[in-house]
Amino acid sequence: MHSSRWRAPALAAKAALAALLALAVAFPEWDRFADKAMGARAVAYPAAVMVVALGWALRGRARPFPWDIDLLVTAPFVIDVGGNAADLYDSIGWFDDACHFGNWALLCAAAGIALRRWGGLSSWTLGLCCAGIGAITAIVWEFVEYELFILDTPESVTAYRDTIGDLMLGLTGAVVAGLALAVRTRRAADARSVDERLDAVHRDLLDEGRRPGDADAGQDVVRPDPAAGGALRAEGDAPGREDDGQQVVEGGGVRQ
Repeated sequence: MHSSRWRAPALAAKAALAALLALAVAFPEWDRFADKAMGARAVAYPAAVMVVALGWALRGRARPFPWDIDLLVTAPFVIDVGGNAADLYDSIGWFDDACHFGNWALLCAAAGIALRRWGGLSSWTLGLCCAGIGAITAIVWEFVEYELFILDTPESVTAYRDTIGDLMLGLTGAVVAGLALAVRTRRAADARSVDERLDAVHRDLLDEGRRPGDADAGQDVVRPDPAAGGALRAEGDAPGREDDGQQVVEGGGVRQ
């Protein structure tokens, strides 16, 4: 895990969010910020982007800080406030739909990476969890949006259709992120399995870890058998026994 390379982008995203929220609070009369509950966002968004740091601290800071997850969590809030600051929600009709799809994909990707890294979930269980998290957060968001933006505005006429569309887009983004993580996790697991099998074959070829009871273990090592060697010497010496006796007698200094 080398998430430290995402530290600079994550910190830059937080700085951008702080600057955009400060701009919205400083100029609430601008049309792009009016009736957008920027005061509530200025409180809720900083708290939301600190969730990763809070979870890391509660876990005892035993692992390196997950900057990649932190960036994925922060990015949707920067996109939302930046879209308001640039007046994209009012000037581009499809921008709101794109945000519901893309932002939920980013948030659920962050949740999925955290579950894969620390939860030990299987690939398709991970995908289903991402979809479930996306559905829950999309429903909660629509509840809050209905309470803050719709009840006292002309949008109440089209609120039902807009809410259903937003829920569908949020869930779709979550499912896409979940499927992508599931496929990636599955491929990583398959790659590890192949590496383990190749390593096992390599060890077998080098005769590492071979037990004495293996079928071919006896062929690897030839041990001398004293009894068999003695018998071979006896058989080989039988025809020339007289010569051996002569040598012994000669060695003792007796001449025949």
